[in-house]
Amino acid sequence: QVQLEESGGGLVQPGGSLKLSCTASGKIGNIYAMGWSRQGPGKQNILVARISGESDIIYGDSVKGRFTISRDVAKSTVYLQMNSLKPEDTALYYCNVHGSLGDYWGQGTQVTVSS
Repeated sequence: QVQLEESGGGLVQPGGSLKLSCTASGKIGNIYAMGWSRQGPGKQNILVARISGESDIIYGDSVKGRFTISRDVAKSTVYLQMNSLKPEDTALYYCNVHGSLGDYWGQGTQVTVSS
């Protein structure tokens, strides 16, 4: 059974920072890519960032220059450093993994940006 353990969400003031983590475990096979998406209230689920291998990275337009994705291959862990957070970043953030045995999603971690 595959498990994605997400952590790091919470409440932060505008302009603040948070760091999300997601660790994959179980029978995933080879991990080709790891990433984050988010779904805000009344909005569609959109890509935030994805890293393939160790350095092939893409970001959603709304987070470029503010968020940084990184990956620890040995720990099967992906991180999302979020800086200069805005109220519109408020969303449920989902970790996702693309592996040789399938695609997997976490349960989500809530990020709320509010004063």
